[in-house]
Amino acid sequence: MWDFDIGKTFSLMLRTLPFIGFRLAIYFGITLAYIAATGGGAGIGYMLGRILQDADGAGSGAFWGGLVGFSVVSGALYFAREYLLYIVKAGHIAVLVHLLDDRPIPEGKGQIAYGAQIVKARFVEASVLFGVDQIIKSILQAFNRTVLSLSEFLPIPGLTTGMRFITAVIHLSLTYLDEAILAYIIRTHSENPWAGARDGVILYAQNYRMLLKNAVSLAIFAWILSFGIFLLAIAPVAALVAWIPGLAGFWLLILAIVAAYALKAALVDPFVMTCIVQVYFKAIEGQRPSPEWAERLNSISARFRELGEKAAALVAGKSGLSPPPPKARA
Repeated sequence: MWDFDIGKTFSLMLRTLPFIGFRLAIYFGITLAYIAATGGGAGIGYMLGRILQDADGAGSGAFWGGLVGFSVVSGALYFAREYLLYIVKAGHIAVLVHLLDDRPIPEGKGQIAYGAQIVKARFVEASVLFGVDQIIKSILQAFNRTVLSLSEFLPIPGLTTGMRFITAVIHLSLTYLDEAILAYIIRTHSENPWAGARDGVILYAQNYRMLLKNAVSLAIFAWILSFGIFLLAIAPVAALVAWIPGLAGFWLLILAIVAAYALKAALVDPFVMTCIVQVYFKAIEGQRPSPEWAERLNSISARFRELGEKAAALVAGKSGLSPPPPKARA
């Protein structure tokens, strides 16, 4: 059984409709940018191929032109990933946390502006939030690999293959687990995001069975639903790009995947995020980070030790003291 309330999840999503709409607008814009850039590049390549060679050259030119356009948008998104996490995901998490704790949005403020204000109070710069998020994911990967490595020592036929599949699914669920820890940092009003992340990871480790069970089932649900969205997206994407010379076959498939992923990020991910944040808060209720689990994580992950170093450095910087020397990493 799942450890979240589906009715409450839908209620919270309805209460954060401004953010849902904001996510839809952002990811719809990204999808259009991909279609325009890929289609424009394919069209230019097609015409150049026709002029310089023949019909075969036109097809080849369309492919390479589409690839250039697709790569340009992908590169722009790579550099914008910190902004998307800072404004879109973290802002939504911040508002969600307030609503989960029955704290109203102040009058006269929109959800998006209020979410951005909360995130900025916890993470002064987008690069800090991005750094915290990346370290959390690395620690969770190391921890999950460790707790699942028992299969390598059990002589049960087929178990290792099954565990590899489970590990792959768990890897897909990390994006939701790290969002739960970001929610914890925001909820606890931590002025030191590195220390807040460290405590959040320890609390995850203390309750990993319950959290993994829910995260894995939700990740599977999300990707099954995303596949259904992909099948539905093929027809409208095909109709949209049909007028572009040479943009069919391979590129139609890629752009349909982009459209499905955008809808997943805009609609499915907020649902799963709301569920897993509920589970995380339920699991850690009344608990404190355990020193024993902190020691275990220190022995498992160099990135966890890095969290402790960054937290100590921030405290030392505020107090005017020199930070402690970093420990040697295994």
